[in-house]
Amino acid sequence: MAWALIGIVLGIILGFQVQYSIPMEYTKYTAVVLIGILDALFGAIRAETTKDQYSAIIFISGLIFNILLAVIITFLGEKLGLDLYLAATVVFTFRIFSNVGITRRAMLQNFMDKRHKAKEQKQIE
Repeated sequence: MAWALIGIVLGIILGFQVQYSIPMEYTKYTAVVLIGILDALFGAIRAETTKDQYSAIIFISGLIFNILLAVIITFLGEKLGLDLYLAATVVFTFRIFSNVGITRRAMLQNFMDKRHKAKEQKQIE
């Protein structure tokens, strides 16, 4: 977990230092790719904090599949003259909030369980 936080901090610092802008024609694609990556990351965090079993293979395959599907939907929407990228954005955002809620509940439950066990230990002593 520490390496992930270090990587995030370094990425943010590098992102602010590098003077690069994304061309306007790729902004929709960039948006759905970034949200797809965030969806996969929050899904992995949820799997790690809950009783689910985290698997790197499932994470990587889900990440690639989500990104490819979102890019294909965005591409088809551009060809049809529709903003279909919004559909991918809404779905990813819903899943992110769902994963964050599940993670929050699991972490809160772990905290409450530890607190309850500590109270029981004090009563035994």
